[in-house]
Amino acid sequence: MITARAAATFDPVGRSVASARTFVRDTLQGWGHADIVDDAVVLTSELVTNAVVHAGTTADVLCLRSEDSVRIEVSDRYPEREIPLQQSVHTMGSPDREGGRGLQLCAALAARWGVEYTPTHKQVWFRLDLPERMVGTRTAGPEIAVDLLPLADSQVRVAVIQINGTGTISAWNEDAETLFGYPAEKVNGKPLNDLAAWPHTPGTGTGIAEALQLSRWEGSYGIRGADGRVIPVYASHLRVRDTDGAPSTVCLLVRDHERAVLQTPLRGPAPDAASVSEGKPGTDPFDAFIGSPAPDDLDGLLQRTVERARDMLDGDAAFLLLATDDETELEVRASTGLPSARQRFARVPVEAGTGRYGSARMPSVHEDLSVVPGAAPLLNGTGMRSVVTVPLKVEGRLTGSLGVAAEAPGRYSNEEALRLQFAADRIALAVESARLGELERLRRGSLSFLVEASDLLAGTLDRDQTLALMAQMTVPTLATWCAVYTIADQSSEPYLSYVLHEDEERIDGLKALLSRIAPPDPVPTPGARVWGAPAEAAHQAALRTSMRSLGLGEPPRLSTGIGTSLATASAVGGETVVLPLVARNRVIGMLTLGKPTEEHFRQEILELAEDLSRRAALALDNARLYSERMAISQSLQRSLLPPGLPQVPGVEVEVIYRAAGEGNEVGGDFYDLFPIRDGAYGFAIGDVCGTGPEAAAVTGLARHALRLLAREGFGGPAVLERLNAAILDEGARSRFLTLLYGELWPQEDGSAILKIVCAGHPLPLRLRQDGTVEPYAEPQPLLGVMDDLELYEQTVTLDPGDVLLCVTDGVTERREGTRMLGDDGLADVLTTCTGLTAGAVAARIMRAVERFATDAPSDDMAILAMRVPEPHQD
Repeated sequence: MITARAAATFDPVGRSVASARTFVRDTLQGWGHADIVDDAVVLTSELVTNAVVHAGTTADVLCLRSEDSVRIEVSDRYPEREIPLQQSVHTMGSPDREGGRGLQLCAALAARWGVEYTPTHKQVWFRLDLPERMVGTRTAGPEIAVDLLPLADSQVRVAVIQINGTGTISAWNEDAETLFGYPAEKVNGKPLNDLAAWPHTPGTGTGIAEALQLSRWEGSYGIRGADGRVIPVYASHLRVRDTDGAPSTVCLLVRDHERAVLQTPLRGPAPDAASVSEGKPGTDPFDAFIGSPAPDDLDGLLQRTVERARDMLDGDAAFLLLATDDETELEVRASTGLPSARQRFARVPVEAGTGRYGSARMPSVHEDLSVVPGAAPLLNGTGMRSVVTVPLKVEGRLTGSLGVAAEAPGRYSNEEALRLQFAADRIALAVESARLGELERLRRGSLSFLVEASDLLAGTLDRDQTLALMAQMTVPTLATWCAVYTIADQSSEPYLSYVLHEDEERIDGLKALLSRIAPPDPVPTPGARVWGAPAEAAHQAALRTSMRSLGLGEPPRLSTGIGTSLATASAVGGETVVLPLVARNRVIGMLTLGKPTEEHFRQEILELAEDLSRRAALALDNARLYSERMAISQSLQRSLLPPGLPQVPGVEVEVIYRAAGEGNEVGGDFYDLFPIRDGAYGFAIGDVCGTGPEAAAVTGLARHALRLLAREGFGGPAVLERLNAAILDEGARSRFLTLLYGELWPQEDGSAILKIVCAGHPLPLRLRQDGTVEPYAEPQPLLGVMDDLELYEQTVTLDPGDVLLCVTDGVTERREGTRMLGDDGLADVLTTCTGLTAGAVAARIMRAVERFATDAPSDDMAILAMRVPEPHQD
């Protein structure tokens, strides 16, 4: 008796197959028969494909429900195309064939099936029996033998974590504290992302923040425990709202091997022992097809695929590998049931050996791996004995490999390989589409990442800042931790210059560990190479720590003094790679990237890191060259200024010098004060036109010529006239020069006599005790412009308490918009300096000049203040 009916018609186009699957799934779920949805969807997909692709007509799908079964009919309008019913289901296909499995599936999955013909239609139908349920039961499984029940610890702990609308932890139960080692008061208020071991891939994948926003999410990830280890968990997230309407997410977590506690059933129940013993047909344990998980992101799609594949074949583990672009290697992208996540992104060759089972391009079944050592390198040390693997192919091209493994030998045969191959065929296109989408997002993300990195690296010429930027750009985007080694020259050993970890508390321990082991060899070969020393050293150090804590003494050790904790060991226990930093055909350092325990880098990340290392190497070398240039420049600058000022009896002298521009370029202003003979001192303050080497040459010439000529007994005018001739002799390299030169004679009565020549320089100002300010000399022609200068000197006496202030034009020409300090502004400031020492006068003048404008000075500034102190009153 028919109790429900649903029908739909689909056009002869490829997308109709997916629409038909959705129609059947929604229909059966609406009727409450989720137990048979997977089988019905698989068979409908195959039959509708035959109708719309091979027959080329519309397909009519009719679902009929009776009291004990569901019948689904697929009709097309091509009755001439017969189905070869006489062919044995055992000869219709083999594991090596990529088609012709539809009838085998009907025979394997359906209770009954058949074909009916009319003059205008051909109808293929199948019937699925409904499992018996107790009244009021939504879903249920049969009683099964104890040895077939899923494994769990003696006390199953279910961590309950509630995440509020801002993404932070608001509730943390006792089981969560037991599982992960954190008390509630330590984690409440922190983002779950700080604890979750979620993949970091630029521009790709659904992050945990996005997963927490979904109405429901289920899958595997890791939680970093208090000891630093990543604990694999299986989680079920449910989005809820409280009575006030505020949303939050409730997360239930168990250890990954206890996933059966939370995992949504993905297939119908297995047969009970009684039905098997009585010879009754039951549901084959691998009847359920992987299904058609929505490709929200590649990682989620792959993880759901391996979980369903494992359940479909009642395996203990499953894994999925994707092929590289050249189809020479396979990269592990998803696994379940294997220890931790240590296999993620590990690589194995496509052609692993000779013979049929030596290539990933063909299905393979290994009944006992202990008999064939190395047949499945991915499973070494996992305890798995039997394995079945099948290729994923799109248009004849190898795109990946799907495998299921079991701890018991002899679990799989060619029949299981056939069923797994069917699942792989159905999922291959979705996986490849999601992979291409991820690659495109990764390329866009990588391009954006490199553009930003280039901008940041180009924005500084400071070596230390460049090192910090290199590390901060790689952690945590590309790696969990990073270390930068630098090489000063070809004869130097690599030096550990910078260390960064995504957990700041582990930086010191990581730095201590790396400083105790030999640095990697500076090999110029491009590309990343694996470096095993950090992981080995960390493991040995952690072993010593553990043995000391147990009072067992210390085993033979790598080196002394490594106080590495277990947390540090787990932080560097994964894959570590070294990329050379090559600039201008020379290895200038190494960029070292690391992962935590048993994690691997994916190839796209290594390629991105290689691009970054090339840019970083050039930026680091530019910073080195700039630093060397600046060191030379500053050394030359210092050589153009006097190393120190002599003590002048009876006269206070103070000089303040500020060079404009970053790095204090060579040239510009200069000053000098030197003894000429007993009781006589020469002083000078000048400004060479321009900057750079040419100006520096004139500066050096002027300062040294002044000292030499003055000590030869020439007076002020003669000294400057000969200096002028020397500057003109420089020819095209000459620069004109403004110069204030004078000779100072301290007197016994406490005064001082000065003879001054002012050649084109700002006039010196004299501050008297009564606060009056007046120029102290007359202007004369500057030097380096014309021959036959006739200069003269002026003699003035400084009385006790008087101040002589000499400055360069950088002081008087200080500007703020259209305003300029000028000679009058300088005189006004000097008026306020009555009674101050020479040092205080110079400091007040410089402070007033700096505060006159908000911008940094654009010209060098030199201030020379001389004061005759007042006699002490007894």
